Amino acid sequence: MPNKARIMIVEDEPEICRFLETALSDNGYIVEAANTGKSALKLCAAQPPDLIILDLGLPDMDGKELVRQTREWSRVPVIILSARDQEAEKVAALELGADDYLTKPFGMQELLARIKVALRHASRREHLSELVYAFKDLQVDLARRRATLNKDEIHLTPTEYDLLALLARKAGQVVTHAEILREVWGKNSDEHDHYLRIYVQRLRQKLHDDPLHPRYIFTEPGIGYRLSEEK
Repeated sequence: MPNKARIMIVEDEPEICRFLETALSDNGYIVEAANTGKSALKLCAAQPPDLIILDLGLPDMDGKELVRQTREWSRVPVIILSARDQEAEKVAALELGADDYLTKPFGMQELLARIKVALRHASRREHLSELVYAFKDLQVDLARRRATLNKDEIHLTPTEYDLLALLARKAGQVVTHAEILREVWGKNSDEHDHYLRIYVQRLRQKLHDDPLHPRYIFTEPGIGYRLSEEK
């Protein structure tokens, strides 16, 4: 995605806001700023940005609430920029739908790199209907909801397919147990984590994937699962 992407800064500290506006403009981005959550939501509704840089400590609402409201209608990438460094705060923001989290003080080059990654992932989501995951003999056609192994169709239940498709969309990335449960089984499904283990086992059987020597689905102990990077 070219640098002409529109970035919204939601930050109530004037010095940080000016610094970000100058640095991002110098790197070719179109920048607008809001110093409250309500003004940010209004600007987003009027003209959705390509990416949001968000401080959690806003004067009128917690930034996590802005993430929650934004996620009700948009998948715009959100990068949290906050002085709060507690792990619980980071996890809460990411679970609500933020894409990344940087703790103040931060390096501008690192922020620019993370912006590029977030925009690239967003661009990939926009073209999801054209995407076919392919690795070795496995193909997942996300537009046609069809999976094949050695060119033979794999007969999957709807839940098995949804699980495989989620891993395929994030190939090469670790997808947490909580995210899988939420995306495949819906909200308030954390207590059903035993379902996840059963379905991963079924999926591996249909892919002829040995969990001790996996080709496709890798377990990240205590965290989640990762599908091999597509080629």
